[in-house]
Amino acid sequence: MKIFAIRDETDSTGKDIAFLFYYEQDKRFYIELPEDADPWETPLLLSSFLKKGERTVNAYWSKIWVQQRIVPSDRQNLGQILKANGLEMYDEFELLMLADGRCAQDDYYLLPIPESDLPESFVLRFQTKVEDIIPLLKGYLLVFFRDGSVKKCDVVPVLAENNAFSQIMKNDELFRNVSIQPGGYGVNWGENLNIADDTLYNCGVAVPLSLEDFRQFVASRVVNTAETAEMLQCSRQNVDDLIRRGKLHPVKSTSKNKLFLKSEIIQRKWK
Repeated sequence: MKIFAIRDETDSTGKDIAFLFYYEQDKRFYIELPEDADPWETPLLLSSFLKKGERTVNAYWSKIWVQQRIVPSDRQNLGQILKANGLEMYDEFELLMLADGRCAQDDYYLLPIPESDLPESFVLRFQTKVEDIIPLLKGYLLVFFRDGSVKKCDVVPVLAENNAFSQIMKNDELFRNVSIQPGGYGVNWGENLNIADDTLYNCGVAVPLSLEDFRQFVASRVVNTAETAEMLQCSRQNVDDLIRRGKLHPVKSTSKNKLFLKSEIIQRKWK
């Protein structure tokens, strides 16, 4: 992760107007606005979030802000521009860095900063970031947050607000393909179908569980195919046969291995 303060060259005080976060592996941008952000000083695109009382600019609009500051991907002489700047391919972040985020339309620029230089208020803000998720039945997610809380979130009402989620709501397999957004900014199904972390935090019902509790459960109560065969004193082929006959139910299957609840294996031994 790289962090940049967004500043105005005409401001001699060097005030941080906003902060740009870039997650390199996922090539995703997020912009965070300070608690005391002034709509008149904030870039126009970002000030619209302030008017709605929001301080986190989602990945889509953060990317739009970046794209407004670099050469567009459909530029006719793009190949020559990339070659002249030593770039082998179109990379939004690398293009942004060529002029430290400057563009001809305004006086904003980027200054790299360490995470320790972020405002103290961000520590509290980031407590709602998502650490882990477990998709449950009937449109529920079990969400582990950075502040240690765990909440059971009914996301059906949230998904119902956007028609783009209609297929996710109809297909349980698609729903279970949920993943965590870079930085824990929420959850998503693909590039643009997402739910923000604070939305999940506010709609969830607290569960008396911790992420460490869950890890301990998995470590002690989940077994693989080899362990199952050893517990049942049979071969892996016998385990596969029990699965085919509906006598064992793996909680996860891959081409090379399967995972089972240890409790089911113990109960199988009782029969």
